[in-house]
Amino acid sequence: MNDKKYVRACSITRALDVIGDHAALLILECAFLGVRKFDAFQRRTGLLRPLLSNRLKQLVESGLLTKVAYCERPLRYEYRLTEKGRGLYPAALMMVRWERRWAPLPRRTELRLVHALCGCEADPVPVCTACGGEIDAREVEWREGPGVGLVLPHYDRRRRQTRMPEGDAALLLDTVLRVVGDRWSSLILRSGFMGLTRYDEIREETQIATNILADRLRWLCAHGFLVKRTYQESPSRHEYRLTEKARDLYPVLTMLLQWGDRWYASPEGPPILLTHRRCGAPLEPAVVCSVCKEPLHIDQVRFEMLNEAGSLPGMAQAAAF
Repeated sequence: MNDKKYVRACSITRALDVIGDHAALLILECAFLGVRKFDAFQRRTGLLRPLLSNRLKQLVESGLLTKVAYCERPLRYEYRLTEKGRGLYPAALMMVRWERRWAPLPRRTELRLVHALCGCEADPVPVCTACGGEIDAREVEWREGPGVGLVLPHYDRRRRQTRMPEGDAALLLDTVLRVVGDRWSSLILRSGFMGLTRYDEIREETQIATNILADRLRWLCAHGFLVKRTYQESPSRHEYRLTEKARDLYPVLTMLLQWGDRWYASPEGPPILLTHRRCGAPLEPAVVCSVCKEPLHIDQVRFEMLNEAGSLPGMAQAAAF
């Protein structure tokens, strides 16, 4: 008898199968900042060399990085972003946006984003390309798309929440990686954006093992992403509501959905379709400059990470990929 439990296919789930891991996201953060060589990745991320080697190999196999020889004697390689890897840049910008708004001050890295096209310091803004309005989770509807189907969740890929490693420089996305870098926490939040608030609903949608689900719900409540409310006294039943802090992660998931639709959707089409209620058009998200309203491209944004003494050394602009 087949007792395997399947869940609804979603491009966010597919994206998280590839990058829903602390170490992978740390490596991608460094790649967006211009890091290419193994030793430089190791110094900046603080990852143990075997773990770093493993994740680099996985990112190459997934097509996000390509391994290129830059020295023949001795043979040395560097890792460069592919078109597929560069496609995650809008999601990365949304993580930067969230980090600047919500990361605790003692840990938060102060930074400035400069848009080369207009020369101004800018904020990345998630917008609907049809009407130009800023994306708000409460103004977006979802429905099943032509590529909807069922997939078997990868329980063999359980990842424990771990303490972030310490590199030789401040991390750009220290706090947000603790959420997006934990696949199960991201899937719980995705369920919240789908209107699922009760334990049994979330469990049915995600098929997360009960012990992991209980642990992640506690963590998300303790860190201000969910609010636990009683909706039935006897027997006691609770629901989990998204906070404003969690709702501000919606653009991150939207960009991951867009990326997953491009690279992993079935021939029939995407499994989930979004509609922007404000204008009634299908939601096609984009990230634009807060000043000139033009799209932010990977080779047009410079990051300047600051401390009390000014710009931190060694932080390259996101160019020359």
